Amino acid sequence: MNPTDKPLALLQEFRNFALKGNVIDLAVGVIIGAAFGKIIDSLVKHLIMPTISVLMPGEQSYLGWKFVIGAKEIPYGLFIGEVVNFLIVAAALFFFIVKFLGWVMKARKEEAAAAPKTTPEQELLTEIRDLLRQRA
Repeated sequence: MNPTDKPLALLQEFRNFALKGNVIDLAVGVIIGAAFGKIIDSLVKHLIMPTISVLMPGEQSYLGWKFVIGAKEIPYGLFIGEVVNFLIVAAALFFFIVKFLGWVMKARKEEAAAAPKTTPEQELLTEIRDLLRQRA
């Protein structure tokens, strides 16, 4: 093997790996997931948590909710915002993956199970075909 062929073979192998459909699909999924995460983050920070802070008694928004112990502040409002963010993402994934995709998979299984039964004519033709194959 020529020493100059090894880097070219490695480059070819990497190109085959990187341009497979699965890798590209995964990259697209990650990008869409990140965009979805940003949308949910904005929903929580700009709509849900401010609405909760209006309903809760107090003068500050949820960003200002904190415990003060000595000279240290513990901002529990930010934590609550992140928990709400997580719960919304988890619920969306649950409904998409478990409910929607489960429904799609169930429908496909039912379609496969409901395959048309063969008629007596089709069975006879199948027997004739098999007999002709045996003679040949």
